[in-house]
Amino acid sequence: MSHPAGVARHCRLPHEDFGPAWTSIKLDDGVRERLLAQALLSLTVRQKLRFEVAPLHGLILLAGVPGTGKTTLARGLANQIAKRIPDTNATFVEIDPHALISSALGRSQQAVAKLFEETIPEIAMDGVGLVLLDEVETLAVSRHRLSLEANPVDVHRATDAALAGMDRLTREHRNVLLIATTNFPEALDAAVISRADHIEEIGLPNGAARREIIADTLNAIGGVWKRVKALEAQADRLAEAAKGLDGRRIRKGIFAAMASDIDTAKDPNRLTVLQIESTFRHALTVLKGTTNESTA
Repeated sequence: MSHPAGVARHCRLPHEDFGPAWTSIKLDDGVRERLLAQALLSLTVRQKLRFEVAPLHGLILLAGVPGTGKTTLARGLANQIAKRIPDTNATFVEIDPHALISSALGRSQQAVAKLFEETIPEIAMDGVGLVLLDEVETLAVSRHRLSLEANPVDVHRATDAALAGMDRLTREHRNVLLIATTNFPEALDAAVISRADHIEEIGLPNGAARREIIADTLNAIGGVWKRVKALEAQADRLAEAAKGLDGRRIRKGIFAAMASDIDTAKDPNRLTVLQIESTFRHALTVLKGTTNESTA
């Protein structure tokens, strides 16, 4: 089934595919409850009170470096919201902002305006619309930071269209909740940040979260290759070695360790703690080099 321009996915919620997304990202205590409470409050209050009394825009912003699980968490949050409103149809809409940006003058503005004025309201017209705006800084780039290159007039207009669209949803479609993610909040237009009802910083996993990610990954692998399960006893040691890595890179690092030599790739039962530690050290070295290059 084809989707409207800019829509990567839409489906009814709750959905079984979205269930694991709520718990797979390891977070500090209270984050999930805070996000769910804010979302439910926004949907409840905006139905009952005028915007002038309760200035809620229906926008939750998840900010943090790449790999911290913001997109997965947003999908899980949408699913949990739907579970808490069982007597209401809930539709999930995932937007790919990159699909809306065009090099042709005026096209980006038109595409963004259509998304907010037609596509989202139409998809969510028979219930609650839960909309994921992934990498929203692509859609609403900071006008203050724009250079005079690469058609800044059209980029300005696209950001203006996004802001106008958000405001229209706020006032005319109070059954819509936007959940936005950003890897680079400094690149996001300040007017979007000011419209957010709640901003949650999703940081790198702490020691306990790293341990949980590692144990969870090794347990899953150990379900197939039984000897790997024994490595869970070294989760504390491995969590220390992974300090500074995001959750995605930690999981990938364990699988990279399984590919560290041909024998282990053919038989993952041969995986060792030393191999995993080595891949973590390598990932941290690469990350440090990338960071140094970006700041040079």
